[in-house]
Amino acid sequence: QVQLVEFGGGLVQTGGSLRLSCAASGRTFSSYAMGWFRQAPGKEREFVAAIARGSSSTAYADSVKGRFTISRDNAKNAVYLQMNSLKPEDTAVYYCGARGSEVLSIHNFAYAYWGQGTQVTVSS
Repeated sequence: QVQLVEFGGGLVQTGGSLRLSCAASGRTFSSYAMGWFRQAPGKEREFVAAIARGSSSTAYADSVKGRFTISRDNAKNAVYLQMNSLKPEDTAVYYCGARGSEVLSIHNFAYAYWGQGTQVTVSS
């Protein structure tokens, strides 16, 4: 089992940057594929980015490709989401998820563990 805590959200202007972090408890973090998802008011949770267990592969939603970068540091039990060139439509609560597999997934139902989320607001 793993517990996740996200932080790093906040208010930023259009075109700005934020770096989200997700800290994981437990000694088996390296065995999990990790993902970032987001949920805007009135919308369903959507995929943002994912990274395989050993960082061998990553995946991004088309809407963030080229602007966001997912990375992980297994020694620090952490996964990160660097967000650049932010747009108002990126405003949402961002969640990190852990999946007990070496293979990443873009589907939220594939992730068994979730953090509480961190709010990102991009002003126009």
